[in-house]
Amino acid sequence: MSNTAEKHLQDALAAFDFGGEVLDASRYGCGHINDTFCVTTKPGKRYILQRISSAAFAHPEQVMSNIVGVTDYLREKIAKDGGDPERETLSIVRAKNGEASFVDGEGETWRVFPFIEDTDCLQQADTPELFEASALAFGSFQRMLADYPASTLYETIPHFHDTVDRFAKFKAALEKDVMDRAKEVGPEVEFVLAHEKDCAVCMDALHAGKLPLKVTHNDTKLNNVLIDKATGKGICVIDLDTVMPGLSINDFGDSIRFGANHSAEDEKDLSKVNFDLPLFEVYTRGFLKGCGGVLTPEEIEYLPWGAKLMTLECGIRFLTDYLDGDHYFAIHRPEHNLDRCRTQFKLVSDMEKVWEEMLAIVHKYA
Repeated sequence: MSNTAEKHLQDALAAFDFGGEVLDASRYGCGHINDTFCVTTKPGKRYILQRISSAAFAHPEQVMSNIVGVTDYLREKIAKDGGDPERETLSIVRAKNGEASFVDGEGETWRVFPFIEDTDCLQQADTPELFEASALAFGSFQRMLADYPASTLYETIPHFHDTVDRFAKFKAALEKDVMDRAKEVGPEVEFVLAHEKDCAVCMDALHAGKLPLKVTHNDTKLNNVLIDKATGKGICVIDLDTVMPGLSINDFGDSIRFGANHSAEDEKDLSKVNFDLPLFEVYTRGFLKGCGGVLTPEEIEYLPWGAKLMTLECGIRFLTDYLDGDHYFAIHRPEHNLDRCRTQFKLVSDMEKVWEEMLAIVHKYA
């Protein structure tokens, strides 16, 4: 987070109508990308005020265009289905000038959402039921946006889940070896090279017309679903900055990568890193139920590939950053990115050992 956000905080607060006197605006949440504040007003209402990271998003106006289009569509869809749009999707609070965002004196973009009360934003699923609740939410997100024209959305981060492109960037980093680290990571390099053909599986299926481009979230971790405190259900998908055209199987796969194991992403002891097949089944059941039949037979067939390739891709990204000198991912120790890549590759290896079981689970709930 940038400490310069406070310099323009008052300007941002003045740019929006919060419906009453602002009593407080304090840093909020655990995010590492945007500057996030919780705004409290005299009527007792709360709002989320964020300054979008220009380092992560070169064109914040495109990010906001995507969010406005998708949330407006979702609000209409939810209302037609008899739901509560105020709780089941994010809502944009427009600036006083009618725009969806405000640009401060440094050219940075701010936006406001009403705070969705009586919900939890959890960092990990302590029970299978919570993991399944997130699966239902992300599956429902796919279902509700199935007819949204994905081609009208901006690609806010080009080639974000293009595993072929990620492999090419890894090869380039390996050849340059600017930190002289390649000699330290022989087994990890060999693992990636041995999976070169795998990297192309889903992109080839996309180009061949087997997999359709859909509206995808692209960051489907548990903490991007608000859990209703009263019911324990996932009611609202948040953090829509990476909503763009993509593959539905990648949204599924990223959740599996993040949640179907019990170890930290940077666990040093690989004996503690294990792919959890029962959790894979729990999530698959919830996701397909939430999708409500909108996935094509090919998308369903490729779900295990989504899990494997999102995990492989993440490991490749960590290893590439390690070879490049740790410029992208924040690190807290010298081999932090190397530890991260090893956990991902261990999970990929585990998946390969139970591949037939993964396929059987998908067919069971399809």
